[in-house]
Amino acid sequence: MEKKKDMSKFTTSGLYLVVLILVILVGQSLFFRLDLTSNGLYSLSKASKRAVSTLNEPLTVNVFFSKNLPAPYNNLERYLHDLMDEYAAHARKYLSYRFFNVSARESELSEEAEENRKMAQDYGIYPVNVQTIEQDEAKVQRAYMGMVFIHGDIVERIPAITSTEGLEYQITSTIQKMNNKISALLNLPEKIRVKLVQSSSFEQIAPHLGLEGLEGLRDRIAEVVNAQNSKTYGQLEFVSIDPSRQQIPEQELAPYRRFGLQWPEITRPDGSVVPAGSGYLGLGMEFGDKSVEIQLLSSSLNLTNQGLQEQFTIVDITQIESFIEENVDNLIDIHEEIGYLSTHGTQALSASLPPQLQMMQQQVGSLTRFNALLSDRYTVKQIDMAEDGIPESVDSLIIAGPKQEFSDWELFQIDQFLMKGKSLALFVDAFDEIRPQQQQMYGMQQPVFLPLNTGLEKLLDHYGVSVRKSYVMDESCYVSRDQQMGETPVYFAPIIKNENINHRLSFLSNIKELIMYRVSPVVMDDERLEENGLNARQMISTTPDAWEMAGQINLTPFMIRPPMNPDEKSQQALAYLLEGEFPSYFADKPVPEKPEPREEVPEEDEEGETEGQQAPDKKAEEEPPVVDSQVTGEADIIKRGQPARIFLIGSSEILTDNILGEQGQSPNAVFLLNIIDYLNDQEDMAVMRSKNQRFNPLKDTKAFTRTIVKVLNIAGVPALFILFGFYVWVRRKARRRSIQAMFSGEKA
Repeated sequence: MEKKKDMSKFTTSGLYLVVLILVILVGQSLFFRLDLTSNGLYSLSKASKRAVSTLNEPLTVNVFFSKNLPAPYNNLERYLHDLMDEYAAHARKYLSYRFFNVSARESELSEEAEENRKMAQDYGIYPVNVQTIEQDEAKVQRAYMGMVFIHGDIVERIPAITSTEGLEYQITSTIQKMNNKISALLNLPEKIRVKLVQSSSFEQIAPHLGLEGLEGLRDRIAEVVNAQNSKTYGQLEFVSIDPSRQQIPEQELAPYRRFGLQWPEITRPDGSVVPAGSGYLGLGMEFGDKSVEIQLLSSSLNLTNQGLQEQFTIVDITQIESFIEENVDNLIDIHEEIGYLSTHGTQALSASLPPQLQMMQQQVGSLTRFNALLSDRYTVKQIDMAEDGIPESVDSLIIAGPKQEFSDWELFQIDQFLMKGKSLALFVDAFDEIRPQQQQMYGMQQPVFLPLNTGLEKLLDHYGVSVRKSYVMDESCYVSRDQQMGETPVYFAPIIKNENINHRLSFLSNIKELIMYRVSPVVMDDERLEENGLNARQMISTTPDAWEMAGQINLTPFMIRPPMNPDEKSQQALAYLLEGEFPSYFADKPVPEKPEPREEVPEEDEEGETEGQQAPDKKAEEEPPVVDSQVTGEADIIKRGQPARIFLIGSSEILTDNILGEQGQSPNAVFLLNIIDYLNDQEDMAVMRSKNQRFNPLKDTKAFTRTIVKVLNIAGVPALFILFGFYVWVRRKARRRSIQAMFSGEKA
C-alpha cells in the first residue's frame, strides 16, 4: 500500500510537470498583455500593427546595447525588449530580432563583445556619450544604443536611442519607409545616375598641392556604387566625365561650377613649369529633374614652415558612401507628396541667410524646423500656382501666411483642388506687419499692422468660416521673466489649457497644453455651414478671460492692459476643422482666365539702358496674349466636391522655429504634425505620435483653494497622527477597564 501511495505521488507530480510544460508552450504562442497606462504606452498602436502585418519578406532587427548603463538609460533595453516582442507577435513570423551586448572601446572587452562592436560600426552604429554620477562626481561614459533594420537588400538604422519618447514612432516609420523604398526601387522607370566630374588637368597640379588619392579615385567610387547596387536592386548607374577632354554642355556642367579650382602658372623647384589652368572635382546624383551634388576636394588652412597655407585633400570614401546611400531616398520620393505654396509672400521653408551667418543670427519667420519635420514623413513640393497650378500628385496643400492677393484664376485652382476631395491647411494672418526701415531719434519706431485681404476670404466666407481682423489677448498667457524687468505677461501669446483642447479628436487626445502667438479668432457662420452641409469642429480655444485687440494694433507687452469691464472678455475659438462635401465658390460664375505672367521691371543703369533686356517685339505687342487655362468651359467646373477637409487657424507664426522648439517634440510640433497626418488620411500615425505626450499640467486653482491645500499638507498630517494616537489611547484605556471588570466581577 505504501509503494502504491509513493507511486501515485510520483505520477501526480509528473502530470503536474507535463501540464506546466504544456502551459508554457501554449503561452509562447497564445498570450496577451494588459496595458493599464492611460496612453497605451506599452502596447502597439494600430499603425504599428498594420505596418508589421504587411511584411512579405523577413525583417531582421539587430539591437546593439551596452550593459550596466546608468539611470535613466538602464530601463531603455528592457522597454525595447518588450516593444520588439509586441512587433514580433504581430509580424506573422516575418520579424526576428536579436540583442548584441556591446561595450565601448575604453571598457574591458571580451572576444564576443569586440566582434559585436565591429559589427555595430560596420552598420554605422557608433557609441554616444551618456553622463553618470559616481561618488558625487559627474563622468561621461561611452555607450552603444542603436538599432539596424535589414529587409531584403535594404538597410536602415536608428543610430542613437536615448529615450523611450517617440521610439515606437521611429521604429514604425522606419519599417514603412523600407516597404515604400523597396516598392519604389523595383518600379523606377530609369536608373539613378551617379556622376563623377573629374578634370584630368588636376593631375598636373596634384603633386604641387600634395594632393593624394587622386589616382584610382574613379575606380574606388565605382566600387562603392557597385556595393550600393546590391542594396538598391541594381538601380544605380555610374558615369564619369572629364571636362578637360570632353565637350560637356554648359547646362550639364553648371551645378559643378562651384566645385571648380583655378591656378596660375607655377614654377616647380626643379625648374619645370605647371601651366595655368582650372578643373572640377565633384560627385552628383541625378534622377528625373532632381539632382544633388557634393564636393570631393576639401581645403583647410594649416600652419607650415612657410606660414599659413591652404592644403587640399580628397574626402574620405566613407563620406562618399554615406552621400550615395542617404540621397537615394531623396531622389526617388518614397514618401507621399505634400504641397506647400511658395509664392504670394508665404513664410519661407528654408532660411535665406547664407550658412556662415545662420549660426550668428537667428532668422525671424523661418520654417526650417517645420520643413525638416515634414520631410521625415512627406516629400514637400513647393508650388507656384501662377506657373504650374497645383499638381495632381498632391493630396494636401499648405498655405502659410500669404501676404499678396490671389487672382481669380488662382482662387479657382484652390477651389477645384478642394472639390476633388483633397485637403487644405490654411495658416492665415489677419495683419501684415510693416517694420520701419530707420530708427527714430529716441528709440525704435513701432511697426505698423495693416489688415490683409488676399482673396482667400471670399472662398472661406462662401464655405462658412472667416478669420476676424483682430488679435486675441488672454490673461492665461506666456510670461517673460527678466532680472531687470521682472515678470511681463505677453498677452498675445495665449496658453491653451487642457480643458480648451478638443480631446474628442483622437489625434489630440494626449495633448494637454499649447501656446499660440499673434493669433486671430476664427468665426463660424452656422447658417452657411448648415446650408452647405458641412461639419465644423472646434479644435482649440482660449480661456473665458480673453479679449480682442482691433483697429490700432500695438504689441508692446508692457503697454497692453486687460480690460476692466468683464463683459469685454469672452472665450475665443482659434482653430477649426471643416469636413464634408464643399460647394464650389465658382459654381455660378464663369471660369476665370489665367493671367499673364508677372514681369519684373529691371533697374536702369546710369545711361538709362536696361541690363539684360532687349527691345520688345512690336509684332508681339500687337498680337493678343494666348491664355493657357487648364479649364475651358462651365462644364469643367466641379460644382459640388467629394468629401474633403479644411484646417483653419488665424496665425502662421506658430510654424516658426522659436515656437516649435529645438527637438521638434514639443506639444506644438506634435499638434501641427498630427493635423497634417490627419489631412493626409494618416490618423493612426498621428495617434501613435501623440501617445507619448506625458506632460500633464496641474489644473488652475483659486488662491483660497491653494491655501487650504498648503495648510492640510503642513498641519493636516501631524493632526491625523495626533487624532489616531488619541483614538488608540482611548481604545486601550477602554480595554484595560473591561479586563479589570472581568476579574473583579464588577460591571464595566
